[in-house]
Amino acid sequence: MYQNQEVMYSLFFKAVSETLFELGLDKKYLGAKLGVTAVLHTWGQNLLYHPHIHCIIPSGGLTADGKWRSSRKKFFIPVKVLSKKFRGKFMAYFRQARLNFYGALEDLNIPSHFSSLVYNLYQKNWVTYCKPPFRDAGKVVKYLGRYTHRVAISNNRILKLGDGCVTFNWRDYKDTNKVKEMTITADEFIRRFMMHVLPSGFRKIRHYGLLASRDKSARIELCKKLTHTPVDSTVLLRKPLEIIRDTLGDTFNLCPRCGVGYLTRAAPDTAIA
Repeated sequence: MYQNQEVMYSLFFKAVSETLFELGLDKKYLGAKLGVTAVLHTWGQNLLYHPHIHCIIPSGGLTADGKWRSSRKKFFIPVKVLSKKFRGKFMAYFRQARLNFYGALEDLNIPSHFSSLVYNLYQKNWVTYCKPPFRDAGKVVKYLGRYTHRVAISNNRILKLGDGCVTFNWRDYKDTNKVKEMTITADEFIRRFMMHVLPSGFRKIRHYGLLASRDKSARIELCKKLTHTPVDSTVLLRKPLEIIRDTLGDTFNLCPRCGVGYLTRAAPDTAIA
């Protein structure tokens, strides 16, 4: 994947979205059109290369006759079904893709070697992971805040810099989620971090189905109507700065340097500092 990032990431998104939509439309599971927000991440906790896609899906969808159908309480598609479907989708596109291999992988340019890799991948049990539904909309927002625009490592995980080395903490999922410390050379840290710079212009967040951009407002309005979701129109009409002030207090835009002036005209009777 790393040697063919643009092709493989696009293929990855395609396999994920089609897996969800085809199984969602199957009446055995839901029988309705889903909405999907998908986010590509390429890192693991130790900053090594680990491409994966997070998806958030509404707990239901629109049927062909324009009605809302809710998913089952636990979840609408069993993970074993998801895994097999995804493997089939991904591998079908993988076999068709025009890929180039270099260095230690150069032998994969030979058709017989590539076919052997494909055969071995089909023999493995692929594993998808499903979380239970979020408790409320607030939890969804919190999740999105953590996962959509994050980078490979946040500053607060970096513990020490010195002597040409970087020490950071990481969560070892294979060892009961224990938080551990890792020290690597600065060069290795930079190498690991740079692996997660995506191709120029590549969209790592994508919306599908009910959440796709085209005519989304009309679909969302219909879904809210069908699910009897209350909408506080007064919140939608308020200015963003008013919402921020209500959340953070009147001094949210106080100048951090002088502590007297304000950074915008949002504060009453106060000019720009």
